Amino acid sequence: MKFLIDAQLPRKLAKTINDAGYRAIHTLLLPEANKTTDADINLLSVTEEWIVITKDSDFVDSFLLKKEPWKLLLISTGNIRNDELINLFLSNIQNIAATFEAHHYLELNKENLLIHQ
Repeated sequence: MKFLIDAQLPRKLAKTINDAGYRAIHTLLLPEANKTTDADINLLSVTEEWIVITKDSDFVDSFLLKKEPWKLLLISTGNIRNDELINLFLSNIQNIAATFEAHHYLELNKENLLIHQ
């Protein structure tokens, strides 16, 4: 399972996911780094089956209209400290990975992992 972390999320999240046994990269590692367009992120996601992790609602619109990116995890925690976000992921990463086996669009907030159809 591969995760692509969008620009507005901390780079440390990719390390956390990698340390948990999954593969993750941050947009900073892409050729255009954080200037990579949403369209290019979607193309990469679809062609190489990356799950996009983002706070950006534009990806939700794209997913609902075009089924791009391939799979989507929307972070809807509001503004929280990076270490809180990391801890939230650590406590949910196994559930996130298992849920993505059968679903394509999930949302993580401070209390729940939501499945969108």
